[in-house]
Amino acid sequence: MGKTSAAKPQGCTNFKLRQLQRRVSQIYDRELAECGLKTTQYSLLTHIEKLQPLAQGELAGRMGMDASTLSRNLRPLIANGWVVLDAGPDARTHALRLTEHGVAIRRAAQSAWKRAQLGLNARVGEEKVVKLHQLIDELTETLEAA
Repeated sequence: MGKTSAAKPQGCTNFKLRQLQRRVSQIYDRELAECGLKTTQYSLLTHIEKLQPLAQGELAGRMGMDASTLSRNLRPLIANGWVVLDAGPDARTHALRLTEHGVAIRRAAQSAWKRAQLGLNARVGEEKVVKLHQLIDELTETLEAA
């Protein structure tokens, strides 16, 4: 009997993940567009609302973003009056907080986000989505430990 070999990864993992991420983002962005938001903006508003008040650096760490990417993504939220930078515990820091308008836009977008999530679950299958979440969590933990 011949020796069977285990499957080996084919192609670039980074490319494959980005390709999947683009497809998933399109689903969410289509739904959130009715509220004038992009997926990244909705995610930032949700994290800030949940964790506020918090420093930009803390938010970047919690979301796994670098500081410059976070600053770039926060600019339109601040310009639209959805997020404010309050004085932090010292002169060098600021605390992010949602304004009333920011809370309202996030809540309005929540049903669009839910439609996107349920649509993705229906299209891919809930069991696969659960497995994907578990694998992502496991790999994230492994890579953070490295």
